[in-house]
Amino acid sequence: MDDAVTPIQLDDVDRRLIKELVKDGRLSMLALAQRAHVSRTHVYARVERLEKAGVIEGFTARINMERAGFATSALIALTILQDSWRGLSEQLKTLRYVERFTLIGGDFDVLVVVRAPDNHTLRNVVLDRIHSLAGIRSSRTWLIFEEWSDLCWEWL
Repeated sequence: MDDAVTPIQLDDVDRRLIKELVKDGRLSMLALAQRAHVSRTHVYARVERLEKAGVIEGFTARINMERAGFATSALIALTILQDSWRGLSEQLKTLRYVERFTLIGGDFDVLVVVRAPDNHTLRNVVLDRIHSLAGIRSSRTWLIFEEWSDLCWEWL
């Protein structure tokens, strides 16, 4: 990640294009132009500008984790030893079932999202794998019952 990010100014057309692409990244430029009420040529130019500026980093599929066999999800908050972030982050990257992790401020230092097939696997990931990593002082785990994502595109 870049240390200093300079945001670009997004106008209403940019926001409409982003919102439509988040809903369906496979939209053709023609369909995107129709939904955003601009010309196809204008859409090509805008999307290319947003990609070059790093606003659009790529196009990916959204996966229903439960339907893909990962029915148990949890947030694991970690308190870590001072100066252990770099080494710990490299270790976390290698762990199966770790979807993502974030360095945070507050009572905890790292927040890890784990997607596992079942509670038994989740237990093993937390107690056997994550707790054995160098640099961890303590952890707290919360099970995820329901979640919503991509909400920002409604207010962008």
